Amino acid sequence: MKIVVLDGHTVNPGDLSWGELEMMGEVVVYPRTSADELLERSKDADALLTNKVVIDADAMGKLPNLKYIGVLATGYNVVDIKAAKEHGVCVTNIPAYSTDSVAQMVFAHILNITNSVAHYAEANRKGRWSSNADFCYWDTQLTELAGKTIGIVGLGHIGKKVARIARDFGMDVFACTSKHSASLPDGIQKTTLEGLLGVSDILTLHCPLNDDTREMINAETIKRMKHGAILINTGRGPLVNEYDVACALKSGQLGGYGADVMCQEPPAADNPLFDAPNAFITPHVAWATLEARGRLMKTAVENIKAFANGDPINVVG
Repeated sequence: MKIVVLDGHTVNPGDLSWGELEMMGEVVVYPRTSADELLERSKDADALLTNKVVIDADAMGKLPNLKYIGVLATGYNVVDIKAAKEHGVCVTNIPAYSTDSVAQMVFAHILNITNSVAHYAEANRKGRWSSNADFCYWDTQLTELAGKTIGIVGLGHIGKKVARIARDFGMDVFACTSKHSASLPDGIQKTTLEGLLGVSDILTLHCPLNDDTREMINAETIKRMKHGAILINTGRGPLVNEYDVACALKSGQLGGYGADVMCQEPPAADNPLFDAPNAFITPHVAWATLEARGRLMKTAVENIKAFANGDPINVVG
């Protein structure tokens, strides 16, 4: 079996091994692959592994040897699933490998905003504490999470993990979810999106991106949020209207925005969030802990092994 990894750098920039995959056959790993390079690099491949390289119907029609596509992520919108079925190509993904890591990033953003961690660390590098008259100082509001309300949009693996952590902090947890209220874990109260907007001190987004959720957070919905509420987005960038969020941060209607995703990635240098106060943007790395990437690669190998044995797992579409 010839296996081609189209964009291996983000998954494994060199701190993990492709050794287990190489036991499955001939393996060629490319750090990145452009659309113009896709067909030439894939022409002899039996299996393709992709993270963000798009494999559409046109490409599949020109790759007669292709039998398998392994998406190195949970989301698989980079592959035309309908075309894959028509061409007899099996497509798999990597489910639930990053739950702990993403939930951790949610609270990294929350704690940074509520405790101003980055602000104080930077100020102290510049001598602020060293020149202080008292043993301590603070020039921002410091906020305790206990007793606050967190609203969670979407209650899949990550949403549930965030809820458990929030409960351990002593927070009240509300969720907007399609799940029946009787099936929710203890301590989570079901409500509507409108209900979340009104009660949440912190609102965090963990729902899929679709026509119903695209720009669900916009000028109108932000107006219905508590003044000074914190918004967290580790789901998908287009769940929010970034211009409206930036305006709300500047007006003070939003007290902070912590995001690991943006509408365009990499973002434009003039994105309005980069000039907005209390906007903290990380470069889509919530999934990228060493442990999570190790699980991802392990599952990728298991997926190919199962396919080669005639009993594929984690098949999508």
